[in-house]
Amino acid sequence: MALRWGIASAGNISSDFVQALKGLPPGEHRVVAVAARALQRSAVAPFGPTSLQLLLFSCRAQEFAGRHDVDRPYEDYRALAQDPDVQVVYVGAVNSQHFEVATLMLQHGKHVLCEKPLALNERQARRMVELARSRNLFLMEGIWSRFFPVYRRVRQLLDASAVGEPRFVSTAFGDRLEDLDRVKRKELGGGATLTLGVYMLQLQQLVFGNLQPLKVAVAGHTNEEGVDVAAAATFTYPGQKIAVLSCNASLEMPNEALIIGTTGAIRIPDFWCPTSFSLNGEVRKMPLLDNQGPFNYQNSAGLAYEAAEVRRSILAGEIESPQMTHKESIQLAGWMDLIRKELGVKFRCDFEDWDSSELN
Repeated sequence: MALRWGIASAGNISSDFVQALKGLPPGEHRVVAVAARALQRSAVAPFGPTSLQLLLFSCRAQEFAGRHDVDRPYEDYRALAQDPDVQVVYVGAVNSQHFEVATLMLQHGKHVLCEKPLALNERQARRMVELARSRNLFLMEGIWSRFFPVYRRVRQLLDASAVGEPRFVSTAFGDRLEDLDRVKRKELGGGATLTLGVYMLQLQQLVFGNLQPLKVAVAGHTNEEGVDVAAAATFTYPGQKIAVLSCNASLEMPNEALIIGTTGAIRIPDFWCPTSFSLNGEVRKMPLLDNQGPFNYQNSAGLAYEAAEVRRSILAGEIESPQMTHKESIQLAGWMDLIRKELGVKFRCDFEDWDSSELN
């Protein structure tokens, strides 16, 4: 049975997601609709969309639909939410719209796969989870890394104590993104932590099994708009466990992860979308499924793995994936709140008690 997808936002990541679906077995996934329009309260159109914006969003949706052979292009997210043929929605909008768009879809009975970060803060993440659970709907944060073959194998090795007891994790993740609006602008939910840091946080979360840290030390720098361009955090855990994490939106960095245990070590190049890893110096390659794209981002063919997990979970009647649980997403959001707080990065939603029922 084909899982019927709707796509919320017609940007590059949404295009890559739809292209990635084409690498999965025929008949398992079908994209039936796409919408490209900012919500009325969004940062893009805080007082409602102009006629020019409506035309732009309509053209973007139509162009996307034509390029990917999608039947129904919409210029309004509400129209997508109300489409009875859509079972599950992929939310690929900018960070500041994740909560609004995902909430709208859940309120209309749609399952949701939402790009990372799930929300701008922990309070929003908890509301989304509570809504999904109350409606018995599937909700998952799109931490695509968790579903790559490398991650599945690393998880197996950790469970088998292949490196003994893991006690140290380090990542250094950076790229020159500081000039991108979605990274530098506060009203779009920008910042290195939400854009890059979520990946390093989820890795140490995976390794240390959702332990609560004893202490978190944070340092970093912000831009003129008040969002972080660089952040570093040291997590100190019980049992001599430490994670040393850094992300940077203005510099190229090694972009690899190191996991050291009492008897060995695992190194993961390109740890957010890896195709190889090494165990105690022995390199093991794990290529992705064959899909040449075209893609906008590195290894986007790997988006298919999280889509396959969404289908498996929904067909099994599950409302969350055991590989990326609601509890883990809430914990990630809380950690990002902590890092932002220490760096003085504040979003509007951190102060307001916005009622998502306004989306109905």
